[in-house]
Amino acid sequence: MSENKIMLSENELPKAWYNIQADMPNLPKPALNSATRQLAGPEDLSPIFPMGLIEQEVTSERWVEIPEEVLEIYRLWRPAPLCRARRLEKALDTPAKIFYKYEGVSPAGSHKLNTAVPQAYYNQKEGIKRLATETGAGQWGVALSQACNFFDLECMVYMVKVSYLQKPYRRTQMQIFGSDVIASPSEQTDSGRKILQEDPDSLGSLGIAISEAVEDAAGRDDTNYALGSVLNHVILHQTVIGLEAKEQMAKVDEYPDVVIACCGGGSNFSGIAFPFAYDIIVKGAKVNLLAVEPTACPTLTRGHLGYDYGDVAGFTPLLWMYTLGKDFMPPGIHAGGLRYHGESPLVSQLVHDGIVKARAYRQTDIFKSAEIFARCEGIVPAPESSHAIHGAIEEAVAAKEAGEARTILFNLSGHGLLDLPSYETYIDGKLIDYPLSEDSLKNSIEKLPKV
Repeated sequence: MSENKIMLSENELPKAWYNIQADMPNLPKPALNSATRQLAGPEDLSPIFPMGLIEQEVTSERWVEIPEEVLEIYRLWRPAPLCRARRLEKALDTPAKIFYKYEGVSPAGSHKLNTAVPQAYYNQKEGIKRLATETGAGQWGVALSQACNFFDLECMVYMVKVSYLQKPYRRTQMQIFGSDVIASPSEQTDSGRKILQEDPDSLGSLGIAISEAVEDAAGRDDTNYALGSVLNHVILHQTVIGLEAKEQMAKVDEYPDVVIACCGGGSNFSGIAFPFAYDIIVKGAKVNLLAVEPTACPTLTRGHLGYDYGDVAGFTPLLWMYTLGKDFMPPGIHAGGLRYHGESPLVSQLVHDGIVKARAYRQTDIFKSAEIFARCEGIVPAPESSHAIHGAIEEAVAAKEAGEARTILFNLSGHGLLDLPSYETYIDGKLIDYPLSEDSLKNSIEKLPKV
């Protein structure tokens, strides 16, 4: 087997997802009903989620069996390859070994299909005919559009307006699979109309798009809501990434010193990192887990840990998480999938407990690293994944400066072939950074709900 590309056979595809809730030393505080401020129960989620996913949201079982119908579709692209970035190592002149798990081989071009498929499956199984969702950069919208197509479901996508304009071909890709796609905020919902009345030129945010999608789902008996990140069941489905990566590294007798992934809502990072977090918590392994995010939307590195809504309108339960405040409006950076004010409660708790570390990067730096990676490895990465690449390059340079061996693993969670307008902006020298001012952050945090 070549150490440049480490493959697993179809028979080695994980048969169960890993649930980190079974092993965490401290669980995050439970979700609260947004109206009563009492503990949220299944009845709070059942209007928009199928019971199969609600059960996964709260289960304490370590392993959750993957249904055969889901495995059958997973086999279209899974197990995904683990690659050794030897040309990047050479360019950096580093003693470090750099591995990346390449999720861009999925039909959707990103890791998002790992959860879109089971979400569509559980909804179809319970008689739902239509799903409503939001999408930032469009990768989640594409994945859910494909998954709905697999299970003969209709799909409505509220796409954050700045990405709707920046990434038109992701919109087209969703439409190819039969989805309706509209720019958010929109005139389609009360939530969208309210935002547009206050700011007709709003670029939108994931928090706004979530409000529109939840409102849409709650207003129709045939429709449920699907979420691409943050919630526990979404995090659960993505662990196939890390489970495969552990087996692949073992095949070449390697184990990472650091595992890196970008972090917006948390599904990308947790997907590769949580199976290694199990090694830390249960086995005492010495591996660093690093979540990286934009300086323009620094939820983990500068956010407040407390209760907040997952959306702008306040439809969702209150979640215990790192947050910049539901009213925080991130600037129009090109990593649209990382423009979210909150964070997965599970990731948030692990950061709070010191099991996970976090860093924030400027978008000019991540595009520079993306360009280096593309020239070395031949893959144009999505801007979101480029944060992980930049983190890996920093670690490799640090290994060189320290004169030490270091094994680095990062998640290349999507390709950037539909992000070329963003690269054009970078190449033309028009890309700028958006440092978040302390006053802006303070004003947003002050508006958090008092719980």
